[in-house]
Amino acid sequence: MQNFNFYTPTEIVFGRGAEKEAGRMASKYKGSRVLVVYGGQSAVKSGLIGTIEQELDDAGISYETLPGVKPNPRLSLAREGVKKAIAFKADLILAVGGGSVIDTAKSVAIGAAHPETDIWDFWTGKVKKPETALPIGVVLTIAAAGSETSDSVVLTNDETGKKMGYGGDFIRPKFALMDPELTCTLPKYQVACGVVDILMHTLERYFTPVVGNLLTDEIAEGLMRTITTVGKKAYENPADYDAMSEVMWCGSLSHNGLTGLGRGKDFSCHKLGHEISGMFDEAHGATLSAVWGSWARFAYKTDVPRFAKYGRQVWGIDEADDGQAAIKAIDCTEDFFRSLDMPTCIGELSIGVQPESVLRKMADSATMGDTVKQGCFKPMDAGDMFDIYRMANHK
Repeated sequence: MQNFNFYTPTEIVFGRGAEKEAGRMASKYKGSRVLVVYGGQSAVKSGLIGTIEQELDDAGISYETLPGVKPNPRLSLAREGVKKAIAFKADLILAVGGGSVIDTAKSVAIGAAHPETDIWDFWTGKVKKPETALPIGVVLTIAAAGSETSDSVVLTNDETGKKMGYGGDFIRPKFALMDPELTCTLPKYQVACGVVDILMHTLERYFTPVVGNLLTDEIAEGLMRTITTVGKKAYENPADYDAMSEVMWCGSLSHNGLTGLGRGKDFSCHKLGHEISGMFDEAHGATLSAVWGSWARFAYKTDVPRFAKYGRQVWGIDEADDGQAAIKAIDCTEDFFRSLDMPTCIGELSIGVQPESVLRKMADSATMGDTVKQGCFKPMDAGDMFDIYRMANHK
């Protein structure tokens, strides 16, 4: 087990009616001028934004709003939010939504705390990483990204199509209000994308060079068994409160660092998927399911017993031979994706099969012109990533 620091300061209020704690929790964390960030009109039509505004009013908190967040959160809106937060003198950013909304709020919180710097300069490393941001609160409406408890944030530069992650403990939200009922009206596709993302956040921490990390393995395997069981139930019936409750809690634990303590993160599939979603605006979860099987078949021989253990512990595979168990584990994972009607190759995405020139462009972009290797389980250069894209590039 490697050395680690574990810092999870987010206060969770979980259960029916949790959103009605918005005013109290914002006040608790010294919010007096709050910028409320959310997505489309569904949050308004459902009455949720009205509820949040009423709770802030009742707590004597001034607020402004930043609507319009889209999936694969855009740099342009985050920049707009930074300007609004600075002008309003916001002292807390409140995200009402899922991962894209929370990541936009985190980006605004960073930028508003450093008004002299364009936020994209932090992402690209042009300037030194900050150590502070405005406090962030969350009212979670989509269980998927785990951004409500994570130290990471993703933005897409809508001028270049480049999607990049960034992070640090200073952007972990101060509080998260988590009412599973808010997720019970989600479209089934959105539920499926979320379930895939939750599973992948754990898989990307499970497949690393560090082995023998027994307790962390047990936690990760238990979470994966849970999400593959309740995820199917939630997909079949999003109105199932109990199933959606489990999915929501899995989402938070899958990305707060707990399932990877004592080892590094790989996140190869996230790198592969980010290039697709950044270039083509495909749903994040769908890009992950589309490339995972190809990545796994590319990488599994690096540590066959590890894949076999995953198959036995998560999928209950009864196969004595490690090689056969490893292959069956990959097959079972792809079968699970198919049971959620999620793509298992690029050709099943809305973009269809792509020319090899596009695959090479994505591989080159992901490795910064073949100057950076991605992943730690089986580090990948541009040629490796191109090979994986090509393996996945079929119907």
